[in-house]
Amino acid sequence: MTLVMAISNSEGSRMTKFLLVLIPATLVVAIAVLSVQNASPISLRFLAFRSVALPFGLWLGSGLAAGMIGTAGLLALFPAKRR
Repeated sequence: MTLVMAISNSEGSRMTKFLLVLIPATLVVAIAVLSVQNASPISLRFLAFRSVALPFGLWLGSGLAAGMIGTAGLLALFPAKRR
C-alpha cells in the first residue's frame, strides 16, 4: 500500500491534495535557495560528453521537472489497479 493510498483511505482526499501540493512546493523552494547560493555556472560530464555551462539551480530544476513529467507520463500509461 503506498503512502498516498494509506492517507486517502484514512483521512480522506483533503490530506492527499495537501501533500500533492506541499511536496513539489517544498522542492521548488529548496531549488530556489540552492540557485541563489550557487549562481556560478557548472558543466556536466558524462562519459566523453560535456554539457553547456549552466547554473546549478537550472540543472537541478531541469532534473526535477524531467522526473515529474516522466513520472506523470508513466502513471498515465500504467494506471493503478483498483481493488
